[in-house]
Amino acid sequence: MKEQDKNEQTITEEAVDTASNESAAGESGSVTYEPESTDAASEAGTDNAAQQDPLEELRKEADEHYQRFLRTQADFDNFRRRSRLEKEDFAKYASMKLIEQLLPVVDNFERAISTSKESQDFASLVKGIEMTFRQLDQVLNQEGLAPIEAVGQPFNPELHQAVMQVESDEHEDGTVVEELQKGYMLKEKVLRPSMVKVSTRG
Repeated sequence: MKEQDKNEQTITEEAVDTASNESAAGESGSVTYEPESTDAASEAGTDNAAQQDPLEELRKEADEHYQRFLRTQADFDNFRRRSRLEKEDFAKYASMKLIEQLLPVVDNFERAISTSKESQDFASLVKGIEMTFRQLDQVLNQEGLAPIEAVGQPFNPELHQAVMQVESDEHEDGTVVEELQKGYMLKEKVLRPSMVKVSTRG
């Protein structure tokens, strides 16, 4: 009886030792890998998408800015082309207004010449030419054209062009004594200087 109890005690101790060894081996042995769950993978994909969205938004915004730049550049090119064409047209037709005002003068000259040929009336021709000249002078004055005062004025190289000097005791030295060709001012600018003779003391 005592021997049987001893054998049972030995078996029990061996069982305890075996369980302890398996537990230790489990702690110090290799770790079993368990794959991530589907929910974890889904969350990781969501995080990646969240990280990519700002970059995609920036790309779209950059593309919109680039397209806007292209449109602005095209508009500027069109504006520059229109400006050039308008400038060319202005230079080409700048005298159109003046020509329109001169057409009635041309008409009157034609009528005066035609009438004088038919009537052979010299006095009527002179009268018609005088009237037409006054009309022409009025048109030019309206455009800012004015004759330069010359005779009896001190010589001014900005207004007068001296082509000859003449000795004169009646005028002071450097006085315009004769006008050979009338000069004109266009508003504040000399359009053509007067061609004059200037006095000098002998």
